[in-house]
Amino acid sequence: MEKYLDAFINAFEGTLNWTWKSIIFEVPWYTNYFWGLTVISIVVWLLEIAFPWRKDQSIFRRDFWLDAFYMYFNFFIFSIVISGVYKVIGLLLGEINVTAKSLAIMDISEWAPWLQLLVFFIILDFVQWFTHVLLHKYGFLWKFHKVHHSVKEMGFAAHLRYHWMENVLYKPLKTFGVMIIGGFEPEQAYIIHFITIAIGHLNHSNIKITWGPLKYIFNNPVMHLYHHAYVLPKGTYGVNYGISLSLWDYIFKTNYIPEDGGKIEIGFKGDDKFPKDFIGQNTYGFKKGQR
Repeated sequence: MEKYLDAFINAFEGTLNWTWKSIIFEVPWYTNYFWGLTVISIVVWLLEIAFPWRKDQSIFRRDFWLDAFYMYFNFFIFSIVISGVYKVIGLLLGEINVTAKSLAIMDISEWAPWLQLLVFFIILDFVQWFTHVLLHKYGFLWKFHKVHHSVKEMGFAAHLRYHWMENVLYKPLKTFGVMIIGGFEPEQAYIIHFITIAIGHLNHSNIKITWGPLKYIFNNPVMHLYHHAYVLPKGTYGVNYGISLSLWDYIFKTNYIPEDGGKIEIGFKGDDKFPKDFIGQNTYGFKKGQR
């Protein structure tokens, strides 16, 4: 028991110290996720200001500051709090001999670094796409995912407005995705991290981007706006689930872009009664009778 307690405390303190060192620029720039997130956010926000898609939308749109808080909460505050739990789980898995080597279905250790990163990116994106489908399909998961869909005006920071329970779900599945890639040590995973943050910010931004023919590969703001549409096609529980890549939606026929005016209502039925504050939104999913 003492071993697990020590592991919990050490992981918590280590994550807290690393975050603080990131804030005061005492970590390498390429692993400084705090300032990386901040810089990407400012750049995309400036693009929104310079090239607004919905020109009547305010620079400080509805819930701008709430979404900004969600960004730093989900990426840093929650990570600090939960780090000890993940460490203990890792120790327990190690003790029952669940290792990356035993789960690996391919060995890419001899591949070129760029190809390793590409495979890493594609596998993780598919895992997230699949998880995203589950969040919409099953009611007990949708209760938590409603937080993300409670956005009523789209902007870059809406990307990271999500319930902390989604971290609990995504993290193990993403870890599993990495474990099936034998021989891969993601030392350069920071490259994928910053790329996915930039794509996610753009997809939620008030900028009209479609990528031309590349729209069948990469997700975009026009496509993702319809993922947040208040009115969905009959018989569906969601469309356009893509995170960074749109190709999964085209492959599995969940793509839907009827027009590109950008003026549609977003949200979900009953969102007028959904909590508007951070605490209310993050306790909503645990209340009985909520759907």
